[in-house]
Amino acid sequence: MAQVYGSTKPRKRRGRGLMITIGVLLLLILGLLVVADRFGKSVAERLISDRVVAQLDDQHATSQEPDVSIEGVPFLTQVLAGKYQQIRIVLDDFSGPAGNGKQIDMKVLDIRAEDVKAPLDTIRSGTGDIVASTVTGAGTITYANLADLIGQEGLVLSERDGKLVGTAPIKALGQTFNASGTANLAVKDGVVSVTFADVTAEGLPNLPFVRSLVDGFVKQLSVDLKVPALPLGMKVQKVEPTPEGLVVTAGASDVSLSSG
Repeated sequence: MAQVYGSTKPRKRRGRGLMITIGVLLLLILGLLVVADRFGKSVAERLISDRVVAQLDDQHATSQEPDVSIEGVPFLTQVLAGKYQQIRIVLDDFSGPAGNGKQIDMKVLDIRAEDVKAPLDTIRSGTGDIVASTVTGAGTITYANLADLIGQEGLVLSERDGKLVGTAPIKALGQTFNASGTANLAVKDGVVSVTFADVTAEGLPNLPFVRSLVDGFVKQLSVDLKVPALPLGMKVQKVEPTPEGLVVTAGASDVSLSSG
């Protein structure tokens, strides 16, 4: 009978031990990648947050600390590609000067940066440029805030059938009548024009001098609303009346998210 040397059992144990070692190494590598991913993401988000804070200061605007989040996972994959899916910047309690000592307030200014590019060295060193092809932002101005900006005493604004409507008291013939009308909204060079048309007042006689009085009243209601300078170079593109308030949408192209 041939003599058998050794045994297969120790080999199995050695093989099993090798697999365990490889598994542990893979877990360690995975853990390091997760840590690096989160660290790199936080560095990039901090760069962008600092940029927005600096712009708010320059524009005499205020908000809560920017909440910056880079969308899409894993982050490191995007870093290596030098391209990011979307970056979201949320500014709670945004407020900016609108002229004449008044402020425009937005509960939330929600900003989205799309098609964002940055070299790997920018993320690694914390310096350099992060550029977004497009940036869009939206915020809501309450009707109470908008009425204050127009400055007509007793003016109440609301939305009706997708239109901005206003009502305000008007005095004529020794009486006070409740006038109402629909506003036309237009945006040009970052300025929102609010002009009222078809203003009527129930019970007010249709006489020439009364009509002239109403026309003067309408001019008082009309205003060019100066929207404060928005971060990241965004300019107002459109406004839309909603039940909650006047939604302002702004945008910009080829925007630096990380430098002055």
